[in-house]
Amino acid sequence: MSHAPQLGNAHRLGIGIGWRPEIAEAVEALPGIDWVEAVAENVCPDHLPDSLVRLRARGVTVVPHGVSLGLGGAGRPDTKRLTDLAERAEALGSPLVTEHIAFVRAGGPLTASPALEAGHLLPVPRTKDALRVLCENVRIAQDCLPVPLAVENIAALINWPDEEMTEGQFLAELVERTGVRLLIDVANLHTNHVNRGEDPATALDQLPVEAIAYVHVAGGIERDGVWHDTHAHPVSEPVLAVLAELRSRVSPPGVLLERDDNFPPPAELSAELTAIRETLRTPGPRPVRGTSVAPESGPSRQDGPAAPTTTTDPARQRLALAQASLLSALVAGTPAPEGFDSRRLGVQSRALGAKRAEVVAKVAPELPRILGGGYRAAFLAYAKSRPMRGGYRRDALDFAEHLLIGDLPEDPAARRELTLWWRDRAGARPPSRAVRIARVARAVLVGR
Repeated sequence: MSHAPQLGNAHRLGIGIGWRPEIAEAVEALPGIDWVEAVAENVCPDHLPDSLVRLRARGVTVVPHGVSLGLGGAGRPDTKRLTDLAERAEALGSPLVTEHIAFVRAGGPLTASPALEAGHLLPVPRTKDALRVLCENVRIAQDCLPVPLAVENIAALINWPDEEMTEGQFLAELVERTGVRLLIDVANLHTNHVNRGEDPATALDQLPVEAIAYVHVAGGIERDGVWHDTHAHPVSEPVLAVLAELRSRVSPPGVLLERDDNFPPPAELSAELTAIRETLRTPGPRPVRGTSVAPESGPSRQDGPAAPTTTTDPARQRLALAQASLLSALVAGTPAPEGFDSRRLGVQSRALGAKRAEVVAKVAPELPRILGGGYRAAFLAYAKSRPMRGGYRRDALDFAEHLLIGDLPEDPAARRELTLWWRDRAGARPPSRAVRIARVARAVLVGR
């Protein structure tokens, strides 16, 4: 593997912004940008976007940010996904890579049940079982990556019952056992304050701030007492207040503005970056717990802290059953697991369906054009009890086939156009009427 720059105490990233194709030109023109973060799954190592190539030539650091590993899931990290993440880090010459403390899929061999995809980052329970599994998964990832790994706290709409640790305690124990770096999202701390009643200052007091690799700042919106971490709204004052709380404890090596949708004009992005810079201009940090000197390089099997060897298989089994039960309730319409707030599960389920509808509309823009104003309602009805089974492009094909099986849309011209669209991409003839009747009959029998 190539020798990428190491992330040490002296390596400061500075002020950055999330690079997205929709705002690539604006990002290149923004003054004072030291680094950018790109969604790893959207970057092809063999054909880097021209914009990222130009930024790198200017000396701008690029960090790949993964969203699909599912390090908090019951299964071990997928080798192919780890290899892909490593290739992106090397192609970009990155000093580190980042992922999330979340699960994104459940079911499968560990539970002898259908594999389920969330299409979203879901919270892991803060339990000893989940921590054991997460620590092993993080070590597996660290051993496969050419640069240090940092993991991000996520936003959550729901609470797991019978949790054994606070978020700060959970993260501190994770760092202690694995030596992993932290990517702290202050917007997510605010989200969890509104949605779960967790005090951001308490979390910051409990976590090892000296392990922070960098910080995320993002916008959201509150609806009916629930904070939605949309990454599509301006950064709010409460989020900047959490950033100020963090800054009073430590000077973070890097701070990055995230924006994933509803992109504003460049002047507004610049104004948000200015607000972040002003928030960081405060007196020096208070002394932090433990050592104040970060290690000079990211942890590896050789230089990371020692951890006891434990078998995680029983813990994986228990976690697998719990996560499959929750995800099935969210995406397949099964009953809420015991101990969960059914109202909050409903909010999360609707949010997952809405996100699926939005992403499918982006990857297959012909569908909302063909279906017109009825697209969203039709997709949400389809998604209510039909989980994803292979990513968003597969989801778009499954949705189209579902409509055709039901002789929809009613307009013959639209149905013909949808049939042609499906045939071009599915590589097969549309299901015959006999096949459609058989599938409907089978669905009725299964539902009994």
